[in-house]
Amino acid sequence: AGTTWMQEILTLLFSLGDARPAKTIPNWERAPWLEQIYSREALRDTETPRLLTTHLPAPVLAPALQRSKAKVIYVARNPKDVAVSFYHFHRLAKFLPDPSSFDAFLTQFLEGTVHYGSWFDHVKGWLGQRHLLDILYVTYEELHQDLRGTAQRLSTFLGCPLAPGTLAALEQHCSFSAMRDNAMANYSLIPPEIMDHSRGRFMRKGVVGDWRGHFSPEQNALFNRRYQEEMGDTELPSQWPMA
Repeated sequence: AGTTWMQEILTLLFSLGDARPAKTIPNWERAPWLEQIYSREALRDTETPRLLTTHLPAPVLAPALQRSKAKVIYVARNPKDVAVSFYHFHRLAKFLPDPSSFDAFLTQFLEGTVHYGSWFDHVKGWLGQRHLLDILYVTYEELHQDLRGTAQRLSTFLGCPLAPGTLAALEQHCSFSAMRDNAMANYSLIPPEIMDHSRGRFMRKGVVGDWRGHFSPEQNALFNRRYQEEMGDTELPSQWPMA
């Protein structure tokens, strides 16, 4: 939903615009994945402020965060684009089930039987933490529309002043083309027995609305009905165009 993008943005913010960490250290070392076994050792050797990454749902992680001083940045994206992106990732990732067809995968996505469970439950779970955690909600679409403005919101939230030149460095090094060509961000360093790079690139398109080239009218109508059932009464920080 924009996790890799946020890792790069925060790397540049914390380095005060110095792109060397983003160009020399893999993103999984700069922002270790909490659910990976290596994270405990990685964090032991990391100075504060520490940057962590996770896809864990709120019921699993939020109770521990409520007892901490952690700041949480939750990145969400139009679920139709999430479904398309996740489908293509399944095709690359050998540690995930083969998605067979997009239609079959979309059924699993709507049923919540994919990795990390239901998108609807995940988003609603973290939205429910707004009064319990120090949390900032950011959408993938906002990053596209106003990267500079979103970076300013992030710096204020984190108490990390924007150094001179940081915004310019962000716009240069956090563009999709720069991240796609950066081996420290594009997962090309992952060995082929884990990710089959012959089936595509992790950094695929990075656009808003790519779902329109994948959804049939029937799939779109089905998705819209389910979205309305699940999210109709939910107060979202930002609305996605679902048409």
